[in-house]
Order: sequence, then structure tokens, then C-alpha cells
Amino acid sequence: MSRILVQPIGQKRLTNVAVVRLKKHGIRFEIACYKNKVLSWRSGVEKDLDEVLQSQTVYSNVSKGVLAKSKDLVMAFGTDDQSKICLEILEKGELQVAGKERESQLTSQFRDIATIVMQKTINPETQHPYTISMIERLMHEIHFAVDPNNSSKKQALEVIRELQKHFPIKRSPMRLRLIVPEQNFSSLSEKLSAWNASIVSKDESGSQISVVCEMEPGFFRDCDALVRNLQGRLEILAVSVHVEGDTHVDHYDDYEDVPSSLPKESSEPVLQLSERVKKQTISAGNSGAEGEVKQNRCSTCNAIVGDSKQYRDHFKTDWHKHNLRRKTRQLPPLTAEECMADMEMGDSKADLKDYSF
Repeated sequence: MSRILVQPIGQKRLTNVAVVRLKKHGIRFEIACYKNKVLSWRSGVEKDLDEVLQSQTVYSNVSKGVLAKSKDLVMAFGTDDQSKICLEILEKGELQVAGKERESQLTSQFRDIATIVMQKTINPETQHPYTISMIERLMHEIHFAVDPNNSSKKQALEVIRELQKHFPIKRSPMRLRLIVPEQNFSSLSEKLSAWNASIVSKDESGSQISVVCEMEPGFFRDCDALVRNLQGRLEILAVSVHVEGDTHVDHYDDYEDVPSSLPKESSEPVLQLSERVKKQTISAGNSGAEGEVKQNRCSTCNAIVGDSKQYRDHFKTDWHKHNLRRKTRQLPPLTAEECMADMEMGDSKADLKDYSF
């Protein structure tokens, strides 16, 4: 009985690896790493190199097990010390990921960028931020593509500048406290007027004047330099200022409360969405009166339900939920009393079904 002859192979097969690739002097160099360890190493979480590299060997092709030539290493890196070269490739190289993994990373980063944009911007007319779903729609409208090699914050600022060219959106102001000597306040006041900064409060304490103001983030560096020159100091009270109750509850009326069996509006143009968002906050009486409490209208119940807190509480009531179910059936809304009567009648009918006559 003949035995199977096992032929040796001159390649080291590596499977289930994360490949980091660096191209230098027109030559490709690769190293084999453990999955999920490269990012940990680059962020400083992982300190042990042996936990990152499967082998301290430089390849020209990891998947085929082809080692890099010594003369190529010397020409590209100036040395053939594989440990040092591995560290350089690990630091500067590009991590190769699978298609689905890359898609997942891009989707996650897209969401992160949209979140940063939402936190840093407001609707200039309502002074409220747009919702995260609205920001994502606007980003799709301008055909934004995520760059995985750039930080989310940097890309978010680029998105804001691009959105400002097409849609009603602006950076939310910063709230600062500026403390300067009294004799230098006139110079500061002139600059604040030039920057269109709004003064929230002013307080005189001895020989110093403290001013709380709100201004565009783009003027922050200039303001900081000016205050230092005026022998004062600057304190950041809020990086992004929104109107109280900033994330307007009614923004979610047609999205969050709709039963999952019903299709959400997906083809509505972005500008129509923006106009609808603008109209959902109303003020009772004269909106220019000082000290006036803004009243909010629920479009589902067709009723004014009070201030922001009462407005949020209203969305948890049976009245709103019942009218929302009627809205999905294209039925007119009911008042609170009519709603209670209708619900009681429905309960009675449900009870009768449990009995047979």
C-alpha cells in the first residue's frame, strides 16, 4: 500500500489576518497583523507589539506568503532591520479591510459626521437645530462622500460650509465670558459690534468689566487674541448654544411615532421638509413681546399644548397616540374629551367580543 507523499512548500500561509500595506519607492510592502489590533495600537490602547504583529516579517504579498527582498528593504527604508521596518509600516501604512467591513466603517463615520453637524448648526429662522435624519438627508442631497483618512470633525466643518451654499443653515454661536479692565472695554465693545456678537449680560466688578456674549465660532481665535492684548481673560461657557428645548419634539412627529408597518416619507424633497420644520413652532399672540412664553402646536391633535416641557409630555399621552392612529387612517383629529369617549367605546366593543350570546 503506497503512502501519500507530502511535498514541502516554501511559503508561509497566513489566514484570518489584517494586512497593513505601505508603498514606498514604487514597491509594495506588507505586514501581517491580528484583526482589531492595528487601531488599538494606533490609538495607544495596545502597547505590546507581539499582540499586534503575527510575525515581525516584511512581505511583498502576505496572502501568497512572498517575503520582501533585502535589497528592496534597504533601498526603501535605508535598513534591513525587519523590526524597525514593521513599526514604520504599522504607523504609516494603510489597513486593508474587507468590503463589508469598510462599508460598515463608512456608515458609522457618516453618522458621526452628521451628529457633529447637528450639534454645531441651527436653523437661522427658528434658532433650533435640525434633527439627525434631516442632516443626513441634506448630506445625501449634496452627494457627500466620507473620506476614511480624515477626521470626522474636519469633514463635518467642510459639510457645514457646503450646506450653507444650498440650504438655510448656520453655525450655532458660542457663549463666552470676557473679562477686561474697564479702560479697555471700549475697544472690546467696538470689536464685538463688528463681529455681530450679541451681549447677553454685563457686570461691573471693581476695575474690571465682565461680559457674557454669543458670537460666531469663526471669530473665536481673533476674540481670544484681542482679549489677551487687552490684558483680560476669556472663558468658554458653551461651545454650541441653542434655544431652550432645542431639539424640537415635533420634528419626530411623523417619524418616531408612526407604526413600523407604515412606510415613512422618503421621497419628500428636502426643501419641503425644511419648510415644514420651520412652521411647526408657533408663538401665542405677539411674538415680539418680552417675557412671552412660546406656545407649541401639535399638528396631529390640531391643538396648542403649552411650553416645551408640556409639549414633550403631550406626546406620551393616550390622546396624542389615539389621534396618531386616526391620522394613519386619514381620519380627522379628536379633542381630548372626544378622544376619551371614543376610547371608552372601543374598550366596550372589545369587552363584548369576549362573550358569546
